[in-house]
Amino acid sequence: MNKFMEVAFEEARKGMHGNEGGPFGAVVVKNGEIISRAHNEVLLHNDPTNHAEVLAIRRASSVLENFDLTGCEIYSTSYPCPMCLASILWAHIDKIYYGTSSEEVEKVGFDDSLIYQKLCNKHQLASAIKPIDSEDCRELLLEWDKKEDKKTY
Repeated sequence: MNKFMEVAFEEARKGMHGNEGGPFGAVVVKNGEIISRAHNEVLLHNDPTNHAEVLAIRRASSVLENFDLTGCEIYSTSYPCPMCLASILWAHIDKIYYGTSSEEVEKVGFDDSLIYQKLCNKHQLASAIKPIDSEDCRELLLEWDKKEDKKTY
């Protein structure tokens, strides 16, 4: 087993056996060194966003004191769900290594195919997503655009 995947694997096992979350672990690596590790903590904190990849990204960003994780890789025991994949992309992580597929994860009760379907189908999202107070909120965008000391990400 790859040494970094082995750490992610053990993280997943630790969280799973501790009833902190599902069988998912992740490790962020930079220049061949582990920067952070995490396992799913959804049940531990009753937080649906506490997936292993998201927690590993948060911890790596804290260690590196940077939101931009360019030059890093992530090792995940399963193919990242849509939220985790988006987080990985926002973090600018260079490479994703994963163990099991979405289809394999679905077979044990973690079905993210409905989320992918909704994300790819604007008509399905239309009933749940409605614009409100758009003109007022546009003012924030204009204010941001004019802000001279802004730091983009």
